[in-house]
Amino acid sequence: MSTHFELHCHVGVGSAVTGEALVADDNFSARYDLDRIKGIFSRPQHKLVGQSYVDKILVFNTAKGGVASAWMLHEMVSRKLAPRAILFNSVNPILAQGGALANMALCDRFAEGDVTQLIQTGDRVSVNPELGLVTVERD
Repeated sequence: MSTHFELHCHVGVGSAVTGEALVADDNFSARYDLDRIKGIFSRPQHKLVGQSYVDKILVFNTAKGGVASAWMLHEMVSRKLAPRAILFNSVNPILAQGGALANMALCDRFAEGDVTQLIQTGDRVSVNPELGLVTVERD
């Protein structure tokens, strides 16, 4: 039996998307955590090391880094080696601007609590940044 529920967040940036969740109770830096050529998490200390982020809905605590991480989102989208969306408990303004530049769905500040505990890896997630709505389907 599958479960279906909605989460409400701050209005985000980017287009509405649907995909499979990849979740870590960790932080995110496009600059230091990723091998952007292979499309995988590469920093040995990251909880998702070795896993592909391509076409996933990534779920993290917060963003690390600044301007370099922001422009890297755009670069990843241009090469079709990007996540579909990134959901955060909280995100910094620079990475939010990077999401807007890349037209990547990016949302944060969930009314229901810690998004890394609410969504599980493998959940089917629909993100509508304009409405501040995330729908989760779990088998």
